Parts: sequence; structure tokens; C-alpha cells
Amino acid sequence: MLSSLTSLNVPLQQTNRNSLNPTADSLLRSFSSVFELKQVHAHLIKTSTPLSSIPLARVAFVCALTPSLPYAQRIFNHVEKPETVVWNSCLKAFAEGDNPKSAILLFYQLRELDVFPDSFTLSSVLKACMHLLDVSNGRIIHGYVEKLGLQSNLFLQNTVVNLYATCGVHGDARLLFDKMPQRDVVTWNIMMTHLVKLEDIEGAYDLFLRMPEKNVRSWTLMIAGYVQCGKPKDAIRLFLEMEKTGMKPNEVTVVAVLAACADLGDLNLGRTIHEYSNQNGFERNIRISNTLIDMYVKCGCLDGAQQVFNKMEARTVVSWSAMIAGLAMHGKAEEALRLFSKMIRSGVKPNEVTFIGLLHACSHMGMIDEGRKFFASMTKDYGVVPRIEHYGCVVDLLSRAGLLQEAREFIMNMPIKPNGVVWGALLGGCKVYKNIELAEEAILHLSELDPLNDGYYVVLSNIYAEAQRWEDTARVRKLMRDRGVKKTPGWSLIAIDGTVHEFVAGDETHPQAVEIFKMWDKLLDKIKRNGYVPDTSVILLDIEEIEKEKFLYRHSEKLALVFGLMNTEPETPIRIMKNLRVCEDCHAAFKHVSAIFKREIIVRDRNRFHCFKDGSCSCRDYW
Repeated sequence: MLSSLTSLNVPLQQTNRNSLNPTADSLLRSFSSVFELKQVHAHLIKTSTPLSSIPLARVAFVCALTPSLPYAQRIFNHVEKPETVVWNSCLKAFAEGDNPKSAILLFYQLRELDVFPDSFTLSSVLKACMHLLDVSNGRIIHGYVEKLGLQSNLFLQNTVVNLYATCGVHGDARLLFDKMPQRDVVTWNIMMTHLVKLEDIEGAYDLFLRMPEKNVRSWTLMIAGYVQCGKPKDAIRLFLEMEKTGMKPNEVTVVAVLAACADLGDLNLGRTIHEYSNQNGFERNIRISNTLIDMYVKCGCLDGAQQVFNKMEARTVVSWSAMIAGLAMHGKAEEALRLFSKMIRSGVKPNEVTFIGLLHACSHMGMIDEGRKFFASMTKDYGVVPRIEHYGCVVDLLSRAGLLQEAREFIMNMPIKPNGVVWGALLGGCKVYKNIELAEEAILHLSELDPLNDGYYVVLSNIYAEAQRWEDTARVRKLMRDRGVKKTPGWSLIAIDGTVHEFVAGDETHPQAVEIFKMWDKLLDKIKRNGYVPDTSVILLDIEEIEKEKFLYRHSEKLALVFGLMNTEPETPIRIMKNLRVCEDCHAAFKHVSAIFKREIIVRDRNRFHCFKDGSCSCRDYW
């Protein structure tokens, strides 16, 4: 402790050094032990130098947590300096330093010597308790707040509420919050922050509505909270309300809203926020730039992401990794690998996320050898230990390429226990290559690892259906019912003029539903004349072909596409986001539409982007 006094920024008082020789003067300014302090003290007495010349804050630090603390008290009393003020500076430095426990120990030591605490004393010790998540001592200090009649001190009350919430005793935090006779905006923000952390977004919003006064932090934490809880629509709605109040978003707000735009695929609003960010001088904020890259990538505008990346004056590993992942998602594996080489040449060390992007790039485009090399080089060349996500990528890489037995052996030899994602990747390959035996093995593991994930049951059911094993298909669906597992309905989103429209399969609820169906009938005739043949094999029901075609024509992404054609200018890109994997028939239909209407159609499904242009797709039909 004593050797680090200078790092605590202990203030030095001005001294009358005329009577001190250089050696004594140096010791007066730099003593770091009780022994040296006593040397200085003796020299001051010998030279009749006032004791007030000694730096009192340094005295406190030297004597703190030692048996010499009463000695420091005598010095303070002699110079008639309020000792609480001096000790407070010491407590504050301890609380904010590397060893906050020292602040708590010093507090109890001071109480034994009847040093009377004030609000600043208690504030520092509460801060130390919060750093240590020490709720027991926090309760004791809260008792002092009550005993000393400091209930009207809002800063202290807010600190106690924050301490309880941070330490996980949310009931006590809420009880104190409810009993507080007075609250300010900080109080409300503290409670909302912790409710958001608990994923009680509705509770947080209830407090938000009750707030008598809101600041930009209040709005931002609610917007960010909605994004974190998977409710980007509510985040955007709240942001638009914020704009109406005249409240000006800050850099943290911008990051939260951009994340919501990314989740919704709302490119128009994302571009508006980007423009606002530039107008307010945020373009040098690396976190905003990284979030912009992510937003443009997820909204299907790879050019926008590349422009942001190219304009960045400084790039972190996050920037490089986000751009590599974006290229991978858009089927531009070769460009992703070239960018990685450029990253290495620039001296930036890759991390775990970088390699996930690289492995995805190889997986999406069937680059088996390159993927194997990257997985091997992670540890060998860069010291990055593979995590479960990396193993999942390799299984996906092998499974997509039809190397199912090799993928299974890879899983069995993993040094860590495979999770549902790993076995799910193998199951996906089994569906593509119609390997029922391996699929059944995978589902046995998945039923234990992730028993409520509907996607795995649906894949196995579809595998059986493709083999026309209808009894097995029915058995899997009965198993889902028995376990209470419901199939996730497919939906597609499309943003037009700032409004996000959602479609589900067979959707007849949209205001333009009648027009959409009529337009589809006309569109169907055109694409059939262009060579489109309905692929009814994706409808895995034991029904007549004509009924299967009706199901095909009402897929959510087809409805969103028709709506986009009806409500956007000719030759402008159409961007659609789908929560599930795009089916083979929709994929084929979209290629024909892109050729006939000269439209670029960007579809973001659960795994990647498909960019349809001039009758072909960026995935090269490998997905």
C-alpha cells in the first residue's frame, strides 16, 4: 500500500521550506512509511517549522490500516484540521483504487477511534461495497445513513438503491425505492437499469411511464432494453416518441437505435441515424462505426458497410471481424479471406469472433480445405483456443459438403462436450443428403441437449416426409405435441417508407391482401413462362399436388416480395428479412423475378443473405 502512494494522487500542501535543507524537504514531500513520517515530524520540531507544513493527506495514507492511526489523529488535532475531511480523501482513493476492501477496513478502524463519519465518508464506503458486491457491509453503511438522519441525501439514497440492485437483492432495492420520500431522475434510471438487466422490460417500461421527468439516459436505457430483450419494434417506436419530445439522442442512443434497425432490417431509418450521427460529429466514435457496419450488413446493404469501414481512421479487431462476418453472410467468401489477410498485414491480431466469420465464409461457399486450415491455424498461429461455436462451424462446413461421416467423427473427437448447435448442424446436413440413420442419431442427442427446440423436430419430420415415411413423420409430430413443443411460424418482414410490414404464410390480414394475391397470380404466369416450375417437394404433407402448390404460393417471403414490387419504384432493390431458412421453391421463384423485373432482391434468412440479381443468387445455389 505504502509503495503506491504516488499512484493515489495524494495532494501535497504548500510548505514553508526556507528552514528545511534539501534532504529534509525531499522527505517532507515523499515520505512513505510511519518511520519516515516520524523523521519528518522530528525535523520540523527541531527546526521550529510549523506542523501545518506537513501534507496531511499523505499522513492519512501512511498511517491508514496501521497501529499508528492514533498518531495521525494527534497530528490532525494539533493543526486544527477537521480529521474527517482528511480521512475522506483517503477513503475515496481506496474505494476507487485497486483494493476497495481497504476503504471498508479503514472505515471500521476510524469508527473504533470515534472519528465521526459524514455523507462523503459513507458515499466512499458504499462505493467500495458496490465494487466488491459486499451487501453485508453495505447494509451496515445503510444503517449509518438512517442513524445519522441522512435520508434526505438523494445521492446517498441512490447509491444504496444501486448497491442493493447490483448485489442482486432486488427486493430490498425496490422497497427502498418505493419508500424514498424524494426521487430524482437518477433514482428512476437506476431502478429501470436493473429491471432491464433482469429482462423485466415491462416493469422497466411501467417505471418509465411514471417518471415525472426523463433525460436522454432514461430514453436510451429503455430503447437499449427493448433491443436486448428482442423487441426491436418497440425500441424504434420509443425512439420516434423521443424525437417528438425534442430530446436529442446521444452517442449511446445512436448505437441502440442502429442495433434495432439491424434486427428489423430497417435500412431507411438506419441511414437516417447514420446521417444524424455524422451531422453531430460522431463519425470518429469507433463503437458507432462498428454498429453501423453491423446495421448495413444485416440490412442487406453490403456497400454501405464497406463505405463505413473504408472511411474509418482507426479500426479495432471488432471492426475487421464485423466486416469479415458481413462478407461471409453475403456469400463473398473470397473477399472475406482477402480482408483477413489485409487485417493481418495491418498488425491487428484476430480473436475468436474473427475466426467464426472466416469459418462461416468457408462453410457458406463450400471451401472445405480453407476452412480446415483456418481451424488449425487458430491455435497454432494465433493462440486462439477454439470454443464451441468454432466446432459448430466446422461441423456445419463438413455437413453442408456432404461429408457427414467425417462430421460425426469430428463431433465424437471434440475435446469439449458438443451442444445442440453442433448436433443441429449435422442434422441439417442429414436433411440435405437424406441420411436418415445419422439424423436419428443426431436427434437422440438433441432431444436431451435442447428438447424444446422445435426446429430439430421439424427437420427430422421433414426428412421422414421426403422419404415418404408418413408414420414416422406422424410419430415425430406426436412427440412434439406430447412435449409441448410448438412449431415456430415462419414470418417475413419488409420495410417500406419507414414502416415495417410483417407477413406470415397464407396471410390474409394485411390491408392489401386482396391486391397482393391478384398480383401474385399475374406474377406466377410471368415466371412460369420464364421457366419456373413449382417445387412441391418442399411441402411435406401427404396431400394432392395442386394443394401443395397452393401452400407454396402463400409462403411469407413470396407475399413480402409481391408487396415490395407493388409499393416500391421500378429497379429499386427489395429487402426482405425471414426468420427461418428460405425454401428451395421461393429461392427458385426469386431468381426468375429478379430477371424479369430487373430488380435486386436481398433476402436475409436465419443463416445468411441471398442476393438475387439477373436470375442468379449470390449463394450460387449452395446454402
